Amino acid sequence: MKFSRQTTLRAQATVAGVGVHSGLPVTLTLGPASVDAGFVFVRTGLEGCDREVLATAEQVIATEFATVLGDRSGPLVSTAEHVLAALRGMGVDNATIEIDGPEVPIMDGSAAAFIAAIDQAGIVSQPAQRRFIQVLKPISAKVGDSFGEIRPYANGFRVDIEIDFTNPVIGQQSYGFDLSPERFRREVGRARTFGLMGDVARLWSAGYALGASFENTVVFDDEFVRHKILDAIGDLYLVGYPLLASYVAHKSGHGLNNLLLRELLAHPESYEIVSFDSATSAPPSYLRQAVQEWVLS
Repeated sequence: MKFSRQTTLRAQATVAGVGVHSGLPVTLTLGPASVDAGFVFVRTGLEGCDREVLATAEQVIATEFATVLGDRSGPLVSTAEHVLAALRGMGVDNATIEIDGPEVPIMDGSAAAFIAAIDQAGIVSQPAQRRFIQVLKPISAKVGDSFGEIRPYANGFRVDIEIDFTNPVIGQQSYGFDLSPERFRREVGRARTFGLMGDVARLWSAGYALGASFENTVVFDDEFVRHKILDAIGDLYLVGYPLLASYVAHKSGHGLNNLLLRELLAHPESYEIVSFDSATSAPPSYLRQAVQEWVLS
């Protein structure tokens, strides 16, 4: 499969579970999409007709406990980050994500079920160039004591995240890696959602975490920070293209991730959209390794 070509899914694959915040049962089906479609959520089960929302930074309407996509009429899909991370991490460019409830199913709290669904559906190349956002100048953002920066990077897409919790079980952790489908599957894809028991009453009273359980939130060793990387990969793909950049963050969250994307898009001089067609031209030598990270065997 040519690294320069866009990809989509060969067939459909379905997963079913409950929403971690709503506690409602939901079925999600991944399927093929046309060239340049990106990731399109199709919300079914609504009165009237199905509604579509494109997975972009501009469609994010809430980030307090999860990434929520919607339109002028309100929220359509919550907790979108794990399935988006799986698609991005496995090298898929275009896909439909049909969902019959308000929230993506939490499954075991990681992206593993979505990776399995992608494996079941299969990935195929498409007759169009893959495009990347190559970051040219650093863009930074701060939310409270959280800080993040997207920087130029010559070797693909790298994530370095540090977390710092007062809870001694978690404490301070850091982790970094260069993204490729193989490393995503091995190091990040199975990292699960986590939460603190002290926050449970507050979350429940606010109508959140109704579907959380020890089956989808228990974590070990550095799984805490690796799950933060998983969230960041999903959130940052809402820029619309794979990034050729490095993302460095301290105490990251959905709000910080989305704010960084909006800052990046607000400064067009800080990036350029590039594509490489192996049939007509080769990427510059310093980007060749970066693009080849997306070779799919």
